[in-house]
Amino acid sequence: MRLLHTSDWHLGRSFHRVSLLDAQRAFLDHLVTTVEERAVDAVLVAGDIHDRAVPPLPAVEMFDRALHRLAELSVPTVMISGNHDSARRLGVGSGLMDRAGIHLRTDPAACGTPVLLKDDDGEVAFYGLPYLEPSLVRQTLGAEGGGHPAVLRAAMDRVRADLATRPEGTRSVVLAHAFVTGAEVSDSERDITVGGVASVPASAFDGIDYAALGHLHTCQTVTERVRYSGSPLAYSFSEAGHPKSMWLVDLGPGGEFGAERLTCPVPRPLARLRGTLEQLLEDPAYERHTGSWVEATLTDAARPVEPMARLEKRFPHTVSLVFDPVRDEEDGGVSYALRLRGRSDRQIAEDFVGHVRPGRRAAPEEREMLGAALDAARIAETEEAPARGEPDGPGETRGPDRAERARGTDGAGGPAAATRAAGSGAREVTR
Repeated sequence: MRLLHTSDWHLGRSFHRVSLLDAQRAFLDHLVTTVEERAVDAVLVAGDIHDRAVPPLPAVEMFDRALHRLAELSVPTVMISGNHDSARRLGVGSGLMDRAGIHLRTDPAACGTPVLLKDDDGEVAFYGLPYLEPSLVRQTLGAEGGGHPAVLRAAMDRVRADLATRPEGTRSVVLAHAFVTGAEVSDSERDITVGGVASVPASAFDGIDYAALGHLHTCQTVTERVRYSGSPLAYSFSEAGHPKSMWLVDLGPGGEFGAERLTCPVPRPLARLRGTLEQLLEDPAYERHTGSWVEATLTDAARPVEPMARLEKRFPHTVSLVFDPVRDEEDGGVSYALRLRGRSDRQIAEDFVGHVRPGRRAAPEEREMLGAALDAARIAETEEAPARGEPDGPGETRGPDRAERARGTDGAGGPAAATRAAGSGAREVTR
């Protein structure tokens, strides 16, 4: 039996606020074409069909159209809900859809009840394990202990108990939406650590002919018979350079196994560019990225004027802008507290501006404003001192001035506080 394994469609999701509906529609067209051209016997979708519990109407319509096209081809489809889906909403009408060959498995309690499909070599039992949130399904499944390993183990106990009642030679496939130990993650998956330990061992699927996994967006092989298809589209720049694909799996009559990786269409490649603004705008090597979605990391010491507008002239699809200025070598290893020593109030203020933002110095107009503000503060303090009854006569001391307090080691104005305010460097993302 020939199977097409895919997952994590995330219909309705955008990429840095850019709609992906057209790209997702192109993928579904590609999927249907692949089913026809490669004589696929069954389609497996391992969860996260939608990007959120209440998907936008265009995403629902796209999903509905894809199901109709698969049903018209008389190709059975087995689908499970993922952690992004609303299991109850997705499962509405599943009983009726079963009759059309669209088998939605969203109820954890039914994970031991397979979809049975036949070919010339006999039956294949498909068990759908939707995303199992430990706190919600532990009692339903009778799991011993908390966390994802316990609930998945309890679900697989039901699978094996049912499989034991099937005729000898029945082949088995499990669809699961989970994080399996040893697999590679990206930045675009939602964390599922809430509810206990997140990862489950690959050994949980021992004895199964094929485990079609979803949740992680990178196509990968955990073991020969335990695989992630990954998402059909990239949903974060951490996936740049990760080919998107599906698995074409062949199950022989005795459980013989073969898998072929089929690439998915790329609507627009991703590019992560780093350098000064002038380098990104002028270097001929970057010409090949003019049609890519671009994440630009600018290393200019001082923030350039209108960087996004200037970048978009060369890279029209720039969607992310990060600032990571390269500091002068003379700053290396010198603490902020040491740089305060022997400095006046105005010098401290000017240096602080250069310390907490990209750029070495305050601009002339900024220095003028800082000086005026400090002068005004001194005048106001002088005028208020007699009213507060503070010593202000010649030879009298009111305590350290602001510069000395800033250079001190305690109090809110000390270098430790200034260093905390400065943070570890400027980093900003726009769009």
